[in-house]
Parts: sequence; C-alpha cells; structure tokens
Amino acid sequence: MKGFKGTRLKGKKPGSGVSGEQTTGNEEKGDKKKLTFDIRQWNHGLHGPRKWAAAAAGGIIIVGGIIFAGNQYVAANTVPYYKVYIKGTEVGALQSEEQLQKLYKNKAQEYAEKYPDVEMVLNTEGVSTKVEKAYKADIDSNVTLNKLDDMLTAYAKGVELVVDGEAIGIVKDTESAKAVLKQVQKQYVPDSDGTTGIQSGARKTSTGTAAAAPKTWLTSVGINEDIDFEPVKADPNKVLTEEEALNTLMKEREEPVTYSVREGDTLSTIASKFEMTAWEIKQKNPGTKEKYLQIGDELKITAPKPPVTVKTVEKVVEQIKIQPERVVRESDELKAGTSKVVRPGQAGLKQMDYRITKENGEVVKEEWLGQQVLKASIPEVVLRGTKVIGQGSGDFAWPVSGASLTSSYGSRWGRMHEGIDMVGSSDVKAADEGRVVFEGQQNGYGNVIIIDHGNGYQTLYGHLSSIGVSAGQTVSKGDSIGVMGNTGRSTGTHLHFEIRKNNTAQNPLTYLR
Repeated sequence: MKGFKGTRLKGKKPGSGVSGEQTTGNEEKGDKKKLTFDIRQWNHGLHGPRKWAAAAAGGIIIVGGIIFAGNQYVAANTVPYYKVYIKGTEVGALQSEEQLQKLYKNKAQEYAEKYPDVEMVLNTEGVSTKVEKAYKADIDSNVTLNKLDDMLTAYAKGVELVVDGEAIGIVKDTESAKAVLKQVQKQYVPDSDGTTGIQSGARKTSTGTAAAAPKTWLTSVGINEDIDFEPVKADPNKVLTEEEALNTLMKEREEPVTYSVREGDTLSTIASKFEMTAWEIKQKNPGTKEKYLQIGDELKITAPKPPVTVKTVEKVVEQIKIQPERVVRESDELKAGTSKVVRPGQAGLKQMDYRITKENGEVVKEEWLGQQVLKASIPEVVLRGTKVIGQGSGDFAWPVSGASLTSSYGSRWGRMHEGIDMVGSSDVKAADEGRVVFEGQQNGYGNVIIIDHGNGYQTLYGHLSSIGVSAGQTVSKGDSIGVMGNTGRSTGTHLHFEIRKNNTAQNPLTYLR
C-alpha cells in the first residue's frame, strides 16, 4: 500500500518466522535504511520493565541498609549517664552510679579515720540520681565528684543522757551511758574493807568500845532521778568520753534544796556545812530564829548538788565489848562511898546490826536491827559500904520499860552523838542510885535531869516533858524521875540518855542490861 508507514519483515515469507529484515515505512527512491535485530534483543526489549523494577528494588534495599546502619551507629554511640541532685537541686552528672558509691565509701572512710572514737554516718538522704541518655554524651564526672565531696556531711551516732528531763551530755552508745552510771554509783559503794569513795557519811564508833572495825555489806544501790537514754545525731566534737561524762555527772552545781534540821544543828553549823553564812540562811528563810530552831524544821538553802543522787542501803555489823556486870554486896563494915572488888569481872562481846541509808555518801537514815550476844561477860563482885546513902553501883538499868532504840551512840553528820535515843514507856526512871545535881533547861536538850552516882559516873536524861525530882535529892535505882517528852531540839517524843565517866561520854549500850 502506497504511503504506508510501519515496519515489516522481508526475506522469508510470513509465518516462516526465524529471522528477517525490518524496514521502515519510508522508502525513498532506492535509499533504504536497514536495521538488523537479533531475536534475543527483541525479546529483551519486550521484557525491559522487569529490569527497571528490579533495579528500583535493589536501590531501596541499599538505602534501607544505609539508614539501618546509621541508626545502629547512633544507638551504639548513645550512652546513659546520671544526673545528680542534692535536695532537688542539680549539681552535675556522672558516667555511672558506681562512681557515686565509691565516693560514698571514700568519704565515709575519711570521717571514720578523723573521728575513730565514735560511729560516723554519712548523710546521703538528700542525694538522688536520675538516669538520662545522649548521643556521644561528654560527661566530666570529676567536676561533679569534687562538688559532691565538698557538700557531703556526716554525723555521729550518739546517746544523750537525760536526767529528770534535763539533757546532761552525749556519749557514743547506750553501753557507754550505762557504764558511766555504774561508775557514778561506784563512787558511793563500800569497798571490800567497808569504806567508800566519799567518807562524809561513814559511821564511827567511840574509841575502846568497838572490838573490831564495823563491817559493811551493800544491800541495794540505785539512782533517785529518772534516767533516759535518747538516740541522737550529734556533732562528733560534742560526744563525751566515759571519763568526761563521769566528771559531768559528778560535778556539783548550786541548786535550791530543802534541808531538814537534825539534832545538834545550829544556824552556824548548817551554814558551815553548806559553805554559807547564817545571815544568808535567814534571808532565804524569813522568820527563822536560832532560839526557836527545832529538829525537823525545814530550811530552804542553796547547796552544791550533782545532777544525780546515788542512794545506797547498807547493812552494818559492829562488834562491841560488853562491860562486865557488877554484883555489889553491901557491907556495913565498909564506909559509905568505898567498895572492894572481891572478884574481877571479864568483858563480853555482842554484835550490833544496823541498816544505813545514804544519799551520795551522806547518812539520811539509820535503823537499829537488833543485837546478839557472842560472848557473855563475867560479873564483877564488889563489896560496898552502906554507911553513906547516894552512891551508885555502876550497874545501869534501862531508864524506860520496853525500850526501843531510835538512834545509837557515835558520830552523826560530822558531830558526836554522845548518847542514845529511845522510845518506850513514858515513865523515866533512874538508871542507878545517886544524887540529882541538875534539873532544868539545857540548850538543845530541853528539860534535863543529871544524876551523879558518886563513883565517877553521871547519867543524863533529856527532852523530858516534865521533871519529878529536885536538885540535891537522892534517888534509888528504878525510882521515877520524870516523863518522856519532846522539848528542846527533838524530832518527836523520846528520851535522850547519856552515861559519863569522869566527865567523858561513854557508849550506854556497853553498860545497860
């Protein structure tokens, strides 16, 4: 067909189909343009879109691999770190928590070496951390660690000694606090020889009446005040050693106290005892007068007193001689006032038991528990002339019936108690025959009777409510001479009884039967 534009195959008939020539539809006068194709090229041309799809898929895979590799690289270089805060304020960052723990350990060791005598605790309660992540994070841990090193503090674990609600001092632990209190108590506990660290309350006996030194057994020891141990966080420089705490508890401080007047006290002796003046006592106790001062009166004074009061109860066992009884046989052949020993006597031995209560070594209460005869005395037999009336036998009877001892003979609170105090029947009797040489008032003793027995002995009867004899009167042993009372400086109705030999006070317990 003329003018047809296209391609056709020449050479073989159509349908023979293996190879041929392709001509364009534009054929000019004898000018032909031939293109020869291999059938494989034709087939390839027909399948070109697949090749482009494969190429595109391969590109996607390559790009994805690059992105994945990049992400992996970033992830590999993104590291965790730790921000550090103190009480909510950021102070820096650390590469690891191990660095913080190591700092804690080193700092704790530093404080332990600086204060070896106390238990130190590093104060880390306000420190906190928060984990963060960053790509190639540049963390300067040393800067943060140096800041923390300067900011970390520590405290000492301690126990505060509290006495009656008042803080006295801090020691390192409860065991130390208890040890200190034991040391305080030990100051007032009798040693094996019966003595204590403080001797102001020690009991003494008159020379010659004791067969041996008194023996003391501690029956109880305690502290009057309420003691508490309170755990505290303390400045290590304020934690006391046991020795320092002991000195604190033993140190006396001026405090107001109430003093109960005792037998024999005067304003001057009380003032001297507490290193005051009588005028100062009167100023603190308006209306107080020396003349009217009575046993049991309470005075407000300022006295040195340690923070704690150690109360001890002791049993005291004392052996004293028993003077031999004198068996007197009257003889009208001997002049009155003369005597003759027919058989010498021998002294016996008895044991006296007491219970003594002390506060910080000072006797506050004494109780007589009884007596036991260990060795009976052998009486002395004496012949006595009867030509003169009024001479005693030297053998003394108890001046009251059913007598019970309330205070014994010996040193009391820095003074000598020259007799014994007793209660019993109110009827007071002459302990031996003799002549009344005094009856009336005496300072401190109230109503007093003194009998001279004509043989070097005199007896005194004090605090009587009434007197039934007159001076110069001769009395026999057992005669009623007065009534027990509460006159003078007295804590209550009782009899104060003394025996004097050649004007020297004797222990009446060695004579009374």
